[in-house]
Amino acid sequence: MRILHTSDWHIGRTFHGHSTLGALRGVLDELTAQVREHRVDVVLVAGDVFDSAVPAAASYTLLSDALRGLADTGARVIVTSGNHDSAARLGFQSALLREGIHVVTDPLSIGTPITIDDAHGPVHFYGIPYLEPALVRHLWHDVELRTQSQAVAHAISLVEADLDERGGRSVAISHCFTANVEPTPGVERDIQQGGLDVVQLSTFARPDYVALGHIHGRQQLSETVRYVGAPLHYSFGEAGKQRGSWLVDLDADGFAGAEWLELPVPRRLVKLEATLDELLNDPRFAADEDAWVSARYTDAAPQRDPMRRLQQRFPFCATVAHVPSITAAADGLTYGARVRTAKGDDHDLVDAFLAHVRNGVGASERESEIIRDVLAEHAAAAPGSAEGTVEKAVAEASA
Repeated sequence: MRILHTSDWHIGRTFHGHSTLGALRGVLDELTAQVREHRVDVVLVAGDVFDSAVPAAASYTLLSDALRGLADTGARVIVTSGNHDSAARLGFQSALLREGIHVVTDPLSIGTPITIDDAHGPVHFYGIPYLEPALVRHLWHDVELRTQSQAVAHAISLVEADLDERGGRSVAISHCFTANVEPTPGVERDIQQGGLDVVQLSTFARPDYVALGHIHGRQQLSETVRYVGAPLHYSFGEAGKQRGSWLVDLDADGFAGAEWLELPVPRRLVKLEATLDELLNDPRFAADEDAWVSARYTDAAPQRDPMRRLQQRFPFCATVAHVPSITAAADGLTYGARVRTAKGDDHDLVDAFLAHVRNGVGASERESEIIRDVLAEHAAAAPGSAEGTVEKAVAEASA
């Protein structure tokens, strides 16, 4: 039997305010072509099908189109719910789908497999929907379920008890953090508030293959326990991570091998760091002009309107941060203390303020001209009154 393992589609997720539906549709079309090309028998989607518990209508349309496309290849499709999904909404969707597509969202169905035969006999597929301990402990009153680890361990005990009666080969599909994996910062939500609730790898010793979801990067925990990651990059923390799926073969004895199938990346993610002028003009960044860009400019002082200016060269610049390469040494004085001990005229006070708030960078030549003009104008209009003069000069120089 040939199995394709995918997960974490996150239909409906945005990337820094930009829709990903079009890009995801193209990637899932390519995944469907791989299913057809490699004559896959069963496609597994290991949770986080949607990105939200309340998906928009367009997200339902994309899911329905993707699942029908996979089923049209002749493959059976098994989908489980993840922590981003609403199990009720995803389960409702299953009633609208055609034969050969199975959506597993009910925890009470864990011990009842979807059985598919091949030339060597039956293979039992056990879908384990995401198990939030606080929401499922009432289903099993005689079991202590305070953690994700305990909930998944109990689910696997139900799988093992059923296997003891049925016999044969088995595949488990689960959505959780498992030992020896690292989450991507800002992408995978912690399962347990205040810490990471980890399921031990030994929990999954019995099945012939375990298709995991929740981690957005490809990871192999053992020969038979694997994460596939998301089909798209959903954060700059995932830049450089391969996108794809696992093509898994089972023979008469169980697991017979797995091959990585790469998926296309619709738009690269890059992190660029240089002065703003270099980012805007340096030819070395020409190859990144059509990529998603996370820019960090290293000028000593903040620059005016950096995002708008960067997007003129990099239309898909999504984030910009000021990270000065040199930080002015602090003298321990507050600005008020500096003013009280300052020497010089009002221009010097304004210049000192600008240096205080701009990482040691005082007034430029043009700013000095503006400051002197404002001070002179005020002095001519109200001789002998200095009130508000410095504040106005600072405001106009900053503008």
